[in-house]
Amino acid sequence: MPRISAATVAEHRAARERALLDAAHAILLETGEPPSLSDVAGRAGLARTSAYQYFGSKRELLQAMVRDVYPRWTERIRAAMAAAPTDADRIIAYAVANLDLVDEGAHAVGSALAALEPGEALDEQAALMHREVQGPLIAALAALDVEAPDEVAELVNAVVHGATLLLESGKGRDVAVARLCAVLGPLVRELGGSGRPV
Repeated sequence: MPRISAATVAEHRAARERALLDAAHAILLETGEPPSLSDVAGRAGLARTSAYQYFGSKRELLQAMVRDVYPRWTERIRAAMAAAPTDADRIIAYAVANLDLVDEGAHAVGSALAALEPGEALDEQAALMHREVQGPLIAALAALDVEAPDEVAELVNAVVHGATLLLESGKGRDVAVARLCAVLGPLVRELGGSGRPV
Protein backbone atom coordinates (compact mmCIF):
# COMPACT_ATOMS: atom_id res chain seq x y z
CA MET A 1 0.00 0.00 0.00
CA PRO A 2 1.41 3.43 -0.91
CA ARG A 3 2.51 5.73 1.88
CA ILE A 4 -0.05 8.41 2.64
CA SER A 5 0.64 11.91 3.90
CA ALA A 6 -2.58 12.47 5.84
CA ALA A 7 -4.44 10.96 8.78
CA THR A 8 -6.68 8.87 6.53
CA VAL A 9 -6.64 7.58 2.97
CA ALA A 10 -9.65 9.78 2.18
CA GLU A 11 -7.84 12.89 3.45
CA HIS A 12 -4.74 11.92 1.48
CA ARG A 13 -6.76 11.52 -1.73
CA ALA A 14 -8.57 14.81 -1.12
CA ALA A 15 -5.26 16.63 -0.58
CA ARG A 16 -3.78 15.18 -3.78
CA GLU A 17 -6.87 16.05 -5.79
CA ARG A 18 -6.76 19.59 -4.37
CA ALA A 19 -3.07 19.87 -5.34
CA LEU A 20 -3.85 18.70 -8.88
CA LEU A 21 -6.76 21.12 -9.25
CA ASP A 22 -4.70 24.04 -7.91
CA ALA A 23 -1.87 23.17 -10.30
CA ALA A 24 -4.30 22.94 -13.22
CA HIS A 25 -5.83 26.33 -12.39
CA ALA A 26 -2.39 27.92 -12.17
CA ILE A 27 -1.28 26.50 -15.52
CA LEU A 28 -4.51 27.55 -17.22
CA LEU A 29 -4.19 31.11 -15.93
CA GLU A 30 -0.55 31.29 -17.04
CA THR A 31 -0.99 29.83 -20.51
CA GLY A 32 -4.67 30.28 -21.38
CA GLU A 33 -4.61 26.69 -22.67
CA PRO A 34 -6.16 23.53 -21.19
CA PRO A 35 -3.33 21.87 -19.25
CA SER A 36 -2.17 18.33 -19.94
CA LEU A 37 -2.40 15.80 -17.14
CA SER A 38 1.37 15.32 -17.18
CA ASP A 39 1.98 19.08 -16.79
CA VAL A 40 -0.53 19.22 -13.96
CA ALA A 41 1.05 16.27 -12.17
CA GLY A 42 4.50 17.82 -12.56
CA ARG A 43 3.34 21.17 -11.19
CA ALA A 44 1.71 19.38 -8.24
CA GLY A 45 4.92 17.43 -7.54
CA LEU A 46 3.38 14.07 -8.40
CA ALA A 47 4.20 11.35 -10.90
CA ARG A 48 2.37 11.66 -14.22
CA THR A 49 0.54 8.40 -13.57
CA SER A 50 -0.82 9.79 -10.30
CA ALA A 51 -2.95 12.32 -12.18
CA TYR A 52 -4.70 9.51 -14.04
CA GLN A 53 -5.81 8.01 -10.72
CA TYR A 54 -7.96 11.11 -10.25
CA PHE A 55 -8.85 12.20 -13.80
CA GLY A 56 -9.13 9.87 -16.76
CA SER A 57 -8.62 12.58 -19.39
CA LYS A 58 -8.01 16.26 -19.95
CA ARG A 59 -11.77 16.66 -20.40
CA GLU A 60 -12.47 15.07 -16.98
CA LEU A 61 -9.87 17.36 -15.41
CA LEU A 62 -11.49 20.46 -16.92
CA GLN A 63 -14.95 19.31 -15.83
CA ALA A 64 -13.60 18.87 -12.28
CA MET A 65 -12.11 22.35 -12.49
CA VAL A 66 -15.53 23.78 -13.43
CA ARG A 67 -17.16 21.95 -10.49
CA ASP A 68 -14.41 23.34 -8.26
CA VAL A 69 -14.67 26.97 -9.44
CA TYR A 70 -18.43 27.23 -9.85
CA PRO A 71 -19.52 27.15 -6.17
CA ARG A 72 -16.94 29.80 -5.29
CA TRP A 73 -18.06 31.93 -8.25
CA THR A 74 -21.69 31.68 -7.13
CA GLU A 75 -20.81 32.48 -3.51
CA ARG A 76 -18.80 35.56 -4.51
CA ILE A 77 -21.73 36.89 -6.52
CA ARG A 78 -24.23 36.18 -3.75
CA ALA A 79 -21.98 37.83 -1.13
CA ALA A 80 -21.48 40.92 -3.30
CA MET A 81 -25.21 41.23 -3.87
CA ALA A 82 -25.99 40.74 -0.17
CA ALA A 83 -23.60 43.59 0.70
CA ALA A 84 -25.42 46.02 -1.60
CA PRO A 85 -27.65 48.50 0.29
CA THR A 86 -30.74 48.14 -1.93
CA ASP A 87 -32.28 45.69 -4.38
CA ALA A 88 -31.48 48.16 -7.16
CA ASP A 89 -27.83 48.34 -6.16
CA ARG A 90 -27.71 44.54 -6.24
CA ILE A 91 -27.90 44.79 -10.04
CA ILE A 92 -24.58 46.67 -10.18
CA ALA A 93 -23.12 44.41 -7.49
CA TYR A 94 -24.02 41.34 -9.56
CA ALA A 95 -22.49 42.79 -12.71
CA VAL A 96 -19.27 44.00 -11.07
CA ALA A 97 -18.79 40.71 -9.17
CA ASN A 98 -19.06 38.77 -12.43
CA LEU A 99 -16.61 41.13 -14.11
CA ASP A 100 -14.15 40.82 -11.22
CA LEU A 101 -14.28 37.03 -11.43
CA VAL A 102 -13.54 37.16 -15.15
CA ASP A 103 -10.70 39.60 -14.47
CA GLU A 104 -9.26 37.16 -11.91
CA GLY A 105 -9.35 34.33 -14.42
CA ALA A 106 -12.19 32.17 -13.07
CA HIS A 107 -13.97 32.30 -16.42
CA ALA A 108 -10.96 30.76 -18.18
CA VAL A 109 -11.90 27.27 -16.99
CA GLY A 110 -15.29 27.29 -18.68
CA SER A 111 -13.84 28.80 -21.84
CA ALA A 112 -11.12 26.14 -21.99
CA LEU A 113 -13.65 23.36 -21.53
CA ALA A 114 -15.93 24.80 -24.21
CA ALA A 115 -13.01 25.07 -26.63
CA LEU A 116 -11.92 21.50 -25.91
CA GLU A 117 -15.27 19.75 -25.94
CA PRO A 118 -18.24 21.53 -27.44
CA GLY A 119 -21.37 19.48 -27.26
CA GLU A 120 -24.86 19.01 -25.92
CA ALA A 121 -23.83 17.74 -22.46
CA LEU A 122 -21.55 20.70 -21.90
CA ASP A 123 -24.16 23.12 -23.22
CA GLU A 124 -26.70 21.74 -20.73
CA GLN A 125 -24.20 22.02 -17.85
CA ALA A 126 -23.31 25.59 -18.86
CA ALA A 127 -26.99 26.54 -19.14
CA LEU A 128 -27.74 25.10 -15.69
CA MET A 129 -24.84 26.95 -14.11
CA HIS A 130 -25.85 30.16 -15.89
CA ARG A 131 -29.41 29.88 -14.52
CA GLU A 132 -28.17 29.28 -10.99
CA VAL A 133 -25.76 32.22 -11.06
CA GLN A 134 -28.47 34.43 -12.55
CA GLY A 135 -31.07 33.43 -9.92
CA PRO A 136 -30.21 36.16 -7.37
CA LEU A 137 -30.28 38.81 -10.10
CA ILE A 138 -33.72 37.68 -11.25
CA ALA A 139 -34.90 37.72 -7.62
CA ALA A 140 -33.62 41.29 -7.13
CA LEU A 141 -35.34 42.44 -10.32
CA ALA A 142 -38.57 40.71 -9.30
CA ALA A 143 -38.42 42.40 -5.87
CA LEU A 144 -38.25 45.73 -7.73
CA ASP A 145 -41.38 44.80 -9.74
CA VAL A 146 -39.42 44.92 -12.99
CA GLU A 147 -41.51 43.50 -15.81
CA ALA A 148 -40.11 40.22 -17.22
CA PRO A 149 -37.21 40.00 -14.74
CA ASP A 150 -35.71 36.95 -16.45
CA GLU A 151 -35.51 38.79 -19.77
CA VAL A 152 -34.06 41.90 -18.13
CA ALA A 153 -31.51 39.66 -16.37
CA GLU A 154 -30.42 38.37 -19.79
CA LEU A 155 -29.92 41.97 -20.94
CA VAL A 156 -27.85 42.71 -17.82
CA ASN A 157 -25.73 39.67 -18.64
CA ALA A 158 -25.28 40.95 -22.19
CA VAL A 159 -23.82 44.16 -20.71
CA VAL A 160 -21.56 42.07 -18.44
CA HIS A 161 -20.42 40.13 -21.51
CA GLY A 162 -19.65 43.38 -23.32
CA ALA A 163 -17.57 44.57 -20.35
CA THR A 164 -15.79 41.20 -20.37
CA LEU A 165 -14.83 41.80 -23.99
CA LEU A 166 -13.31 45.13 -22.93
CA LEU A 167 -11.20 43.30 -20.36
CA GLU A 168 -10.11 40.74 -22.92
CA SER A 169 -9.13 43.50 -25.36
CA GLY A 170 -6.68 44.88 -22.80
CA LYS A 171 -8.76 47.56 -21.13
CA GLY A 172 -8.24 47.63 -17.40
CA ARG A 173 -10.74 46.52 -14.82
CA ASP A 174 -11.55 50.12 -13.82
CA VAL A 175 -12.35 51.09 -17.41
CA ALA A 176 -14.56 48.02 -17.86
CA VAL A 177 -16.42 48.76 -14.59
CA ALA A 178 -16.89 52.40 -15.61
CA ARG A 179 -18.40 51.38 -18.96
CA LEU A 180 -20.57 48.78 -17.23
CA CYS A 181 -21.92 51.41 -14.83
CA ALA A 182 -22.46 53.90 -17.66
CA VAL A 183 -24.89 51.44 -19.22
CA LEU A 184 -26.51 49.92 -16.11
CA GLY A 185 -26.35 53.01 -13.88
CA PRO A 186 -29.44 54.77 -15.31
CA LEU A 187 -31.56 51.63 -14.83
CA VAL A 188 -30.33 51.20 -11.27
CA ARG A 189 -30.92 54.88 -10.41
CA GLU A 190 -34.41 54.73 -11.89
CA LEU A 191 -35.11 51.77 -9.61
CA GLY A 192 -33.89 53.65 -6.52
CA GLY A 193 -30.22 52.71 -6.29
CA SER A 194 -27.02 54.72 -6.58
CA GLY A 195 -25.91 53.25 -9.90
CA ARG A 196 -22.34 52.94 -8.61
CA PRO A 197 -20.37 49.95 -7.29
CA VAL A 198 -20.54 49.50 -3.54
